[in-house]
Amino acid sequence: MNIFHSLHIEHHIMTVILYVSWGFSFHQQNFSFVFFFFTFQAFEFCSTFNLNCHREAAPFRVFVQLNHEQDIITIQLSSGLVFKIQDQVFTGHQVLSFIIPDHSGQPLTTLLQSIGFVISAFPLVLEVQLLSIQEINNLYTVFLWQTKQIHSFPVVINSSLPSSRRELARFASVQGLECIAPLVKTVEETPEPVTADITGEIPSWINGSLLRNGPGKFEFGNQRYNHWFDGMALLHQFKVENGTVKYKSKFLQSDSFKINSEHNRIVVSEFGTLAMPDPCKNVFQRFVSRFEMPKPSDNSNVHCVKYMGDYYVSTETNYMHKVDPETLASMEKVDWSKFVAVNGATAHPHYDPNGTSYNMGNSYSRQGTRYNIIRIPPQKTNDSDTLQGAQIICSIPPQDGAKPSYYHSFGMTENYVVFIEQPIKLNLLEIITAKMRGKCISDGIKWEPDHETVIHVASKQTGQLIPVKYYAKPLAVFHQINAFEDQGCIVLDLCFSDDGGALNNFTIQNLHKSGQALDEMYNTTARTLPRRFVLPLDVDSSTATGQNLNTLPYSSATAVKRDDRKVFVSHEDLHLDDLVEAGGLELPQINYDKYNTKKYRYFYGCGFGHLVGDSLLKMDIETKEMKMWKEPGFYPSEPVFVPAPNATEEDEGVILSAVVTPQQEKNTFLLVLDAKSFTELGRAAVPVKMPYGFHGVFASSKQ
Repeated sequence: MNIFHSLHIEHHIMTVILYVSWGFSFHQQNFSFVFFFFTFQAFEFCSTFNLNCHREAAPFRVFVQLNHEQDIITIQLSSGLVFKIQDQVFTGHQVLSFIIPDHSGQPLTTLLQSIGFVISAFPLVLEVQLLSIQEINNLYTVFLWQTKQIHSFPVVINSSLPSSRRELARFASVQGLECIAPLVKTVEETPEPVTADITGEIPSWINGSLLRNGPGKFEFGNQRYNHWFDGMALLHQFKVENGTVKYKSKFLQSDSFKINSEHNRIVVSEFGTLAMPDPCKNVFQRFVSRFEMPKPSDNSNVHCVKYMGDYYVSTETNYMHKVDPETLASMEKVDWSKFVAVNGATAHPHYDPNGTSYNMGNSYSRQGTRYNIIRIPPQKTNDSDTLQGAQIICSIPPQDGAKPSYYHSFGMTENYVVFIEQPIKLNLLEIITAKMRGKCISDGIKWEPDHETVIHVASKQTGQLIPVKYYAKPLAVFHQINAFEDQGCIVLDLCFSDDGGALNNFTIQNLHKSGQALDEMYNTTARTLPRRFVLPLDVDSSTATGQNLNTLPYSSATAVKRDDRKVFVSHEDLHLDDLVEAGGLELPQINYDKYNTKKYRYFYGCGFGHLVGDSLLKMDIETKEMKMWKEPGFYPSEPVFVPAPNATEEDEGVILSAVVTPQQEKNTFLLVLDAKSFTELGRAAVPVKMPYGFHGVFASSKQ
């Protein structure tokens, strides 16, 4: 007999859940799982009570003792087994904990009014459901019968089952990569402007600021973050004016940053790091804190974006921060959920020419999980407005409500929003119970290549999904390049890989590797490549099956109707073999203001010959040829296109990129490339160290 135990404190009521597996071992074909649920009042003194539970004709007795003074919880079965909880550890067995919600809205049992009360006729009858090992390995359901009503709860067991390490696929055979550990280490902010040393020439017509965002602090006290995505947001500004450049940086004054700084430890959990209980609390309080729902972090370290004329730094939770693009000061914390019913939003909005913004965010409610398309007005009504007027124009149900897809961005054409539901899955149960199981959020995100990719298309005008669904092979996408409509089709360009397991590769430990270990990590990380899908819009019951519906003469992508309203699409590569040799491409950018949602020819990105970008690339879609800027020992950030004044050609302008280095004797610099020839015009070096960041934007001083 195995017993699993968890505690949950809410409104001064302590809930104890005992899980008992009965009669079979995990090594046999079937086993049964039984739940016993009861509640009792929490007092500040030693508390003891007995509980008689009946399973068919075989009752057994559970004795529970709470000793708050000694911080000990004792559980004794009638068989004589005794388990003590002390210092948050069960003695003598493995712990597997879940909190199961009560969907009826009523307590599952009668609250014990006095400690020591013995229940002789327990009103909760629990039914045993036999399951196969295969069902245990996957998602299974345990039926709980209370007051003649059956409630179904999904439960996942991973830690108790044998697991085999997935055979790692190899995508390259690179050797001798440079250690980049200094690019993922804490740096000091530079709040006062530093004048850059100019080499070459910075065009005098560039007037504005390159704003960059990314992690810049990876520990508090002696506690360190586990994942690259967890570091505290550090905002950077390269201010360009009349051929001169000045640099400064400031840490975002988020609540997470301030409370972590105040306590000199990690208090707020992040994507890949679980905050430990307060060491100043007693043992019992620290144990109980495991079962408090974690609050989302407001560490907005991903992007700099614009809504209704104001600049914000954002991540993927429901919080973002308004910032002053001139001073980098943190001005206001904004909660998406105060304006629309979403639990977060992406850091990659899209914009119509009139300034109307679009974004996407998930919601989790009694109606189920939904992917929501959000529209934000172009202008404020009052100076104090943030997201006033935002509205959800379309809600998309996922293929699996318990496992919606993770997404980092979406596509948009003149008339449609294009959403890719990929098989990188959010296991909601694992995420909700992560803290009590001692896990971080990232452990609940899994690549499930047994599922196809589904592409949804919604009208921006009506908010309705078109009736056609597009299916593709399993793919992992973070960034779209562009999308446009042509001859009754949507052309969708994006960067994706064939393996979605790389998300958890970007731990601090992995990024600090060197030598053969670093080479192995890189060689087993899938390459991300630019590719194109063509989605025919006019598909109905009369459309022929088994035929390629793509009639665009310039694309070899295919779209074949499988059955009614289902079209399987295959991609076209937007590159030649030399891009594969360069490590693939990510962080794509275009001449957004003039060519977003329109047919275009050029895009730019970082070549990934390392775990971070080690080159800058210009891609020609028509010829599929590329141009490259690369300098050994330097790692450029996402390229940002700035159009030249009165430009008449798509690539008439410059590319700006912040280039960093792990070599202590060399400096960070702002690189300026001519976008047409992709040759260097100038660089502006500053004697500061910058970590490798994520995204940025150019804020023109003329705006």
